[in-house]
Amino acid sequence: MDTVVTALRSALADPDGVVVRTERGVLDAARTDKSGWIAPGGPVAVVEARTVEHVQATLRTCSGLGVPVVPRGAGTGLAGGANGTEGTVVLSVARMDRIVSVSTEDEYAVVEPGVLNGDLNAAVAEHGLRFAPDPASAAIASVGGNIATNAGGLRCVKYGVTREAVLGLDVVLADGRLVATGHRTVKGVTGLDLTALLVGSEGTLGVIVGATVRLVPIPAGEPATLGAVYPTVEAAARAAASVVAGAERPSTVELLDAAALEGIAAHLGPQVIAETVGSTAAGGVFLLVEYDGPGATEAALGAVPRLQAEGGTVHLAGSAAERDRLLTIRRSFHPAMEARGRVLIEDVAVPRSRLAEMFARVEAIGQQYGIAIPTVAHAGDGNLHPNFVFEGDEVPQHVWDAADAMFRAAIELGGTLTGEHGVGVLKRRWIGDELGDDVLELQRGIRRVFDPAGILNPGKVF
Repeated sequence: MDTVVTALRSALADPDGVVVRTERGVLDAARTDKSGWIAPGGPVAVVEARTVEHVQATLRTCSGLGVPVVPRGAGTGLAGGANGTEGTVVLSVARMDRIVSVSTEDEYAVVEPGVLNGDLNAAVAEHGLRFAPDPASAAIASVGGNIATNAGGLRCVKYGVTREAVLGLDVVLADGRLVATGHRTVKGVTGLDLTALLVGSEGTLGVIVGATVRLVPIPAGEPATLGAVYPTVEAAARAAASVVAGAERPSTVELLDAAALEGIAAHLGPQVIAETVGSTAAGGVFLLVEYDGPGATEAALGAVPRLQAEGGTVHLAGSAAERDRLLTIRRSFHPAMEARGRVLIEDVAVPRSRLAEMFARVEAIGQQYGIAIPTVAHAGDGNLHPNFVFEGDEVPQHVWDAADAMFRAAIELGGTLTGEHGVGVLKRRWIGDELGDDVLELQRGIRRVFDPAGILNPGKVF
């Protein structure tokens, strides 16, 4: 440990401040993320990189000594992918947080990886532009982390996930070489698409030190927002599929099952639900649908009959305040769960046509293991977030057993282990069930090409 720290301090001497941190509090903080998983043991050091040169020097040093490196951003991950494990060096790029340039004519921004999603959007809003990916953690999550996990969010049903918003990347490889991928043009097919490969790679192929990201115009006018309550999740899922298949594509389609809505009602007060959607929602299922851009109100009004056809009690927000109250119901899901205890937030996706089946499987699994599993879904793209609430610092075994059944159910229905949170540590044991042996070995081979010594994020993903 002393050899590693000494070598790093020699390579990273910085007159402007300490770059290599070894304080116990700093090391312990790097062992965990928002998933709640705490790595056993811990890192020997945390490097707080501020420049590309810091990242290169760290990787050259660790590569030469054979020391594993865990790339880390804001630490908001939900799969244990950036947690510092025993004997590693955590390479944090959180302090690399500059917006380097913005091109309004070509609609892109060049950013460092530590820029927060919300800060980027605040900066480009004055130009009438935005970075479309909008994970729930946008205010605290970094763009580099969004890219590393291919994050999604509420708006991805219309605007796509992070991969669609990344034009090019600057990446430091395991041996310290700096490479650039992609382009700043709308089109470009020269060679293999390494940019798309790196998006979602969770720090296993290289360390992102810069990104050219696509910006889109902020839609004109005010959004039009609908809230609907249904007697069953099957009816709500059918309604969601109906509006997504309509001529006008909604920007947001979010579904909260009965357990989720009951938890929110307990957290906010049942009168809030009743006043907002005109229903007590007792035992009900909530569907939030929003349209943006010119004609949003007309599109929302056109969706009302389709929502009602499935038995929904539908409310169209008549003001910005009413819209905010509808959005508050959805935004309050995670705070409502956290008010009950520790939360394991899971992430599976299935074809949209099988969304209701997956909800039914989650409910059955909850009954089998004697636990409630409140679930919210990005219903427009079939992405569910079942939540497990528990007590104590460690996830109980019966919760993992229930999660195991849930992952297998998603795969059986033609879905995936993770729609947007990544594999990290927490889903590593199931990745072969989805990919199969041949594809898994191909992916491991690609990883070896980028990182022959295997020092980047070992034990994560595969």
